[in-house]
Amino acid sequence: MKNGILALIFLTFFTLSAQSDDRPNFVVIFCDDLGYGDIGSFGHPIIQTPNIDRMAVEGQKWTQFYVADPVCTPSRAGLLTGRYPIRNGMTSSKRHVFFPDSPNGLPLEEITIAEVLKTRSYATAAIGKWHLGHLPKFLPQQQGFDYYFGIPYSNDMDSDQWGKYLKEAEDPDYFSKTEFFNVPLIENSQVIERPADQTTITKRYTQKAVQFIEQNKEQPFFLYLAHSMPHIPLFVSEEFRGRSKASLYVDVIEEIDWSVGEVLKTLEKNQLDQNTIVVFTSDNGPWLLFKTHGGSAGPLRAGKGTTFEGGQRVPTVFWGPGKVTPGVINQMGATLDLLPTFANLSGAQLPSDRKLDGYDLSQVLTKKAKSPRKDFYYWAFAELHGYRNEQYKIHIKQREVIHYGRETIVLERPELYDLKADISEKHDLADNFPEILSDLMGTMDLHLKDVADAIPDQLADRMPKD
Repeated sequence: MKNGILALIFLTFFTLSAQSDDRPNFVVIFCDDLGYGDIGSFGHPIIQTPNIDRMAVEGQKWTQFYVADPVCTPSRAGLLTGRYPIRNGMTSSKRHVFFPDSPNGLPLEEITIAEVLKTRSYATAAIGKWHLGHLPKFLPQQQGFDYYFGIPYSNDMDSDQWGKYLKEAEDPDYFSKTEFFNVPLIENSQVIERPADQTTITKRYTQKAVQFIEQNKEQPFFLYLAHSMPHIPLFVSEEFRGRSKASLYVDVIEEIDWSVGEVLKTLEKNQLDQNTIVVFTSDNGPWLLFKTHGGSAGPLRAGKGTTFEGGQRVPTVFWGPGKVTPGVINQMGATLDLLPTFANLSGAQLPSDRKLDGYDLSQVLTKKAKSPRKDFYYWAFAELHGYRNEQYKIHIKQREVIHYGRETIVLERPELYDLKADISEKHDLADNFPEILSDLMGTMDLHLKDVADAIPDQLADRMPKD
């Protein structure tokens, strides 16, 4: 009898230990300015993206997935904290993102995905574009990441060539001049190259990502691989330059797809694919200002810098052969949801001392249950532009396309769109459904009261000139 009890205790302990060690790995591959229509599985007829398309077939393709903001810095803050950027001052009506003369960064009081997963003994790495503060006290290692390798802000910054840049951005030869963009390449907290050779940046990010996976295959890990491309200026390695026989933009996307393939191969080679969830998505829509070098939003209206669907609905795929149930998910999700989803799947506790805006999508991923996300607020430049429930979307403010200096338009009357019937937001139904319009306006008012305790704008300040 005693031996039987001991055997049961041992079996129970062994089972619990195995469960606690069954923490999935997480990889987030985050592109910069990739449009909804820029990959094959989301409808592009020319760009070859076999690795991303494979992820979409073997995993879940999400057709209504949103980012927290339509420009770089606030979008990244939303992904890593699970909070609308208005809550932590990471959005501004004055300066839309961090610049090389910005003295601030993501407040250290914020809790990131990396910090949540560190409570479960995850190894963590941020590789690629950071854009949440370039000073040492704001770099990734201060926000839960064990390792950092990348460019700390957008790849077009630190340039005295802006006039030429805006005029000649579609000249392929122009993008061979990496010295026009004096951006630093940082490893941990040290600048190791300046200006960064951006012709090899996608390749080097990939090499570092593969190395991180190899070095941490015996423990759970979180890899945040944030590509600098296809943000303007476009750079591509010699192996991919001209390979598509289409355009420089297509070359760039196809090199990113190669990078995705290298990550997947590394996971499979090390038998990690059955216990890893890989998310592929983008920080906002395409930068249409740059025309053929700015990508495509497919059937969606407008692009980066706007709160139309083309600005904030992004191509998204979840892949994980041992975790993710394959299928097409025609329900809402958002990068805001990654933190609570990863917390649940890893057994980590969510922060209880702050308001979170994300939902746990784990049941959708593993069982194709209904998404818990039923609505979404469209924030941009510290202003609430719109709101969507499952079917209808209201606009009270708009920007048609992003141009520096262009002001937000406050609409004389709200516009209403049925996103189930009108994905391109072409037909304003405000006059047809005044009661729906009123209900959505009321919900927006409640949300504005809920964010009334937001901390001050962190983006507007500039460091004094020498």
